[in-house]
Amino acid sequence: MTGSVVISGCSGGGKSTLLDELARRGYATVEEPGRRIVKEELAGHGAALPWVDPVAFARRAIAMALEDQTLAEAQTGWTFFDRGLIDAAAALQAATGEAVLGTLRNRHRYHQTVFLTPPWPEIYVNDPERRHGFEEAVAEYERLTAAYPEIGYEVLILPKTDVETRADFLLRRLAADNFLGTKRDPSRS
Repeated sequence: MTGSVVISGCSGGGKSTLLDELARRGYATVEEPGRRIVKEELAGHGAALPWVDPVAFARRAIAMALEDQTLAEAQTGWTFFDRGLIDAAAALQAATGEAVLGTLRNRHRYHQTVFLTPPWPEIYVNDPERRHGFEEAVAEYERLTAAYPEIGYEVLILPKTDVETRADFLLRRLAADNFLGTKRDPSRS
């Protein structure tokens, strides 16, 4: 079992907690580009922040996600991404109207199944890197539930449950995908 797997979805839906659980189980994980960018920009008084310059932020997230994918190719086994290239491209497309997503249909592919965390208001919180409200998070989730299938991914919504059960669910699905031969096709990278 090998490949790059995206965990995306609603902000505040438990993605980072799930990635922490997968890392605890020994899997390689990649932190969300957006959070890394926000931390860097806030530390350096930069302007590529989603609430200041969403276009610069999305372009920077695309570049970072491409670097992350390149680094992950050297990994063996599953590598789990907290968001990724498609999320950044969807954000850029929403901010500019540029048809960015279509350019990714056959390039820079992740595993065929993308796991999305649904809106979960009971656990949603703001923090220094997440300043937007729950309504904005839901709008982003709706964009992503349309964006991934638009470019050929299968979307699987993760259950609202404890993190151990969520991780088990995700790993069982990947094992089934692998068994059925639907894992990421390296020729589509």
